[in-house]
Amino acid sequence: MAELFDHIDELRRSTGKVAMATLVNTRGTTPRKEGAKMLVGEGGAILGSVTIGGCVDAQVIEEAEDALRTMTPRLLELNLGDEEAWEIGLTCGGTIEVFVEPVALERKDAGAAATYERVRSHAAAGGRGAIVTRLDGTGEKLLVLDDGTVSGTIGEAFLDERFTAEARHAIEQGTSRTLFLENVRAFVEVFAPPALLLVVGAGHVAMPLTTLARVLGYRTVVLDGRPRFATPERFPDVDELRIGIPSELVTEYPLIPSSALVLVAHDYKYDLPVLRHALGTDVGYIGMLGSARRGATILKFLSEEGLSDAELKRVRVPIGLDLGARSAAEIALAILAEIQAVRGGGSGQPLSLRAPR
Repeated sequence: MAELFDHIDELRRSTGKVAMATLVNTRGTTPRKEGAKMLVGEGGAILGSVTIGGCVDAQVIEEAEDALRTMTPRLLELNLGDEEAWEIGLTCGGTIEVFVEPVALERKDAGAAATYERVRSHAAAGGRGAIVTRLDGTGEKLLVLDDGTVSGTIGEAFLDERFTAEARHAIEQGTSRTLFLENVRAFVEVFAPPALLLVVGAGHVAMPLTTLARVLGYRTVVLDGRPRFATPERFPDVDELRIGIPSELVTEYPLIPSSALVLVAHDYKYDLPVLRHALGTDVGYIGMLGSARRGATILKFLSEEGLSDAELKRVRVPIGLDLGARSAAEIALAILAEIQAVRGGGSGQPLSLRAPR
C-alpha cells in the first residue's frame, strides 16, 4: 500500500493524469498476485509493475497510454501457457487480467483520486478498508471502511449492498480478490495499515534494519533507553524513535499477528521484561539477537518463571535466516528475510530446490 501512494505522490508533482493498471485476476503460476500495480504518467513516467517486467508490462504500458489518450478504462486478458510464456520471455505460465483506468491527480477531492486518498488517510490512522471497482463498466467505485463508512456506487443499490458485504469479508481476511455477483464483475482491493516492526535497541544492527524495512513498507519504531544511541542522525529512515524504558514503551504498541518484534539490544535488562510482555500477546514474530547459548540462558530464566515450552518456542534465537551474514547490514537482511518468510508462509529454502508443480 505504501508503495502505491508513494508513486502517486511522485507522479502528482510532475503530471496531471496517470493510467493505473491493476492486476485483478490470476490463474496458474504467475509472478505476482492480485493487487500489483503499475502507474503510467502522461509524460511517459512508469512506476511499479503488474508482473516482473518484460513483454507483459510492455503491452500494459501501451494500453495505459491509450487509456490516457481516450480517458476510458479497459480490462485486459492475457492468456499464457507454459510454452508460450517461455517463448516470449516470461518465467511462468497462466492467465492474468489487468484493469487499466485513467486517474486525474490534479484534485484530491474528486473522482478515483479522492477515493484512494480517503482509504489512504483511514489506513494511516490504523483503520482498514476496501475499494470495490467495477470491471465491466467505466470503473465505478465503492469505498467500504471498517468503521461502517460506505460511499460511492458501482451502479445500483442492490449491487452496492451485495458487494459491500463481500468487501467487509475481504477486509476481515485481508485479501484482495475479483468477484462475480449478480452478473457483475468487480475487484475488491483491500487496504490495511502498514505492518509494524518494533525494534528494541538502537544498536548498529537496528540502523540498517529500519532502512531496509522502510523499503518493504513497514512502519518502524525503535525503542531504547540510551539517548546517545537513539538519535535521528543514526536513524534517518525510522518512523518513530522513542527514548525510555523499553518494557514500558513496548506496551503502547499493538503486538498483533501482523506485527514483528525484534530485540537487538543484547541486554538482559531489556530482553527479559520485553519478552515477558510479548509472549502474552499474539505478535506474529519475535526474534532476539544473540548466540544459541545466550538465547538458551534467557529462555531458561523465563521457563523458571513459569512460561511454557510452547510459548518459549515462539522466540527465534539466533535470529534470522542463514545467509552467512557478517556485517550489520547483512544481519539486518537476514532478519527481515526471516520475518518475510514467517509472514508469507515461506520455507526460507531456495526456490531452485523446490519441486516443480
